Amino acid sequence: MILYHGSTENVDAPEIRKGDVYLDFGVGFYTTTSYEQAERWAKIKMKRKNVNIGYVSKYEFDLGRAEQELCIKRFELADEEWLTFVVNNRKGEPVNDNADMHIGPVADDNVYQSIRLFETGAYDAEYTVKKLKTEILHDQWTLHTDKILSYLKFIEEKEVK
Repeated sequence: MILYHGSTENVDAPEIRKGDVYLDFGVGFYTTTSYEQAERWAKIKMKRKNVNIGYVSKYEFDLGRAEQELCIKRFELADEEWLTFVVNNRKGEPVNDNADMHIGPVADDNVYQSIRLFETGAYDAEYTVKKLKTEILHDQWTLHTDKILSYLKFIEEKEVK
């Protein structure tokens, strides 16, 4: 299957960087099945770093082999389990479930607002999940271990301006 990664760098040799711990699925190498989502991520990073060129890197991922040999956790929906997992990671309190990879919906700006209202107590979990079901959510595939990175093969990159 094909996965994409958006960045300000061409990433032909992915690695797990420990810097960004307050992300939806915690520390890891973030990818998506959507080229458009990866391009959006690249543009967000370009704006943050004040650079004019970004990249969408394309990979072949051996999902069948990875599912047989490694621990992959899937969140099919933005439900209470997913919400708790995302909130804990964004607070820097990750749940260690020993997964090599997490797959699930990505929290965009609208979703993030609902999550913030949940964190402050303005929304309860049930209402937050109900709100999330109205959003169009892209996916994210987060690789957490060097072992699972070996199932990812770089194909090409495209410049984003």
